[in-house]
Amino acid sequence: MLDHPFTGLAGDMLLGALIGAGAPLDAVRASVAATGLTGWELTAEPVVTHGLAATRAVVRVSDTATARSAAEVIALAARAEPAPVAAVATAALRAIAETEGRLHGEDPARVHLHELGGHDAVVDIVGVAAALHALGATAVHCAPLPLGTGSVRTRHGLLPVPAPATAALLARAGATVAGSDLAGETVTPTGAALLLALEARYDPPPEMTLTATGYGTGTRVLPDRPNVVAVTLGREPDGPAAETLHLLETNLDDVTGELLGHVIARALAQGALDAWVTPATMKKGRPAAVLHVLCRPEAETAVRDLVLAETGALGVRRTTVRRTALPRHTTEVDLDGHRVRVKHGPYAAKPEHDDLVAAATALGIPLREAAERARRLASPQPHQDGSPP
Repeated sequence: MLDHPFTGLAGDMLLGALIGAGAPLDAVRASVAATGLTGWELTAEPVVTHGLAATRAVVRVSDTATARSAAEVIALAARAEPAPVAAVATAALRAIAETEGRLHGEDPARVHLHELGGHDAVVDIVGVAAALHALGATAVHCAPLPLGTGSVRTRHGLLPVPAPATAALLARAGATVAGSDLAGETVTPTGAALLLALEARYDPPPEMTLTATGYGTGTRVLPDRPNVVAVTLGREPDGPAAETLHLLETNLDDVTGELLGHVIARALAQGALDAWVTPATMKKGRPAAVLHVLCRPEAETAVRDLVLAETGALGVRRTTVRRTALPRHTTEVDLDGHRVRVKHGPYAAKPEHDDLVAAATALGIPLREAAERARRLASPQPHQDGSPP
């Protein structure tokens, strides 16, 4: 799922967008009902805002309880069905409780969620988790979140925007944010907690075939633009999946080849997927090398710090790339008593170089001969009648 918080993000807006994108309302209601929460009604109302058709998720309540302890709210969410819905909902609520506990110096289990303990917040959080589950969403990618200006009134009085709880939750989520010209609260703690629980990613979305789009709106009316969250659903294209990776690079003109080889080996051990060096000519004609390291986003910090510490570079460039990796597997062959690993892809098999060197040295044969023998051993042999194995 791609989440575009055009004017911000709140739980009810995200729920409306998911319903607008095709999430079955009955399935959402059933998940909320399984919590045991009573005195609520959830409807989806079509709204046209600034010429754009959107959906507003409306929670009407007959129960006047607006504040519950975090433990009570989490216990309710834990009963949601099916289990993956409960897992996301409880993760979001625990994140809110932990954040509020740190901000106010209280035990997270005893924190009373005044603004977030009412029916609407519980329905929004469980409802979003249920809608995503019903839609079969397996990953969430989010565009930068626009942050408003000014202040917001809470039980504790006026607080700066973004509210402290929202800012803390967005930091925990590693969210990408941007300033905006909108006054007031644009991202709510509920919206931020849902992104954290859903492990949303903030890098460019992967390649996909788009299948549906929905727009969710809240109660706030803006004078010059639709107040909406847009969600887009898609499925991965057939064939090998493409993966978003980070490519780290730095120019080096004062290191030795031995050090570059050491850094490459350490980077691979640290989680890099690949690392290599290309020659370059820098200013004043100085010969240099460009170190390239390819890694997944979650390994970037460790790999970057390693490169800076080992090379003494003053900076590292980062670009986002897309990689399509073909399936592969590894087998082993016995080359006259010596183990040689062989990596197989759809079109070729390649023995591991280090294993070949060890075998060739021990057997006293050329490396090329060892490689050819290992390939023959790794390739299925036809039967004597010439038929495939």
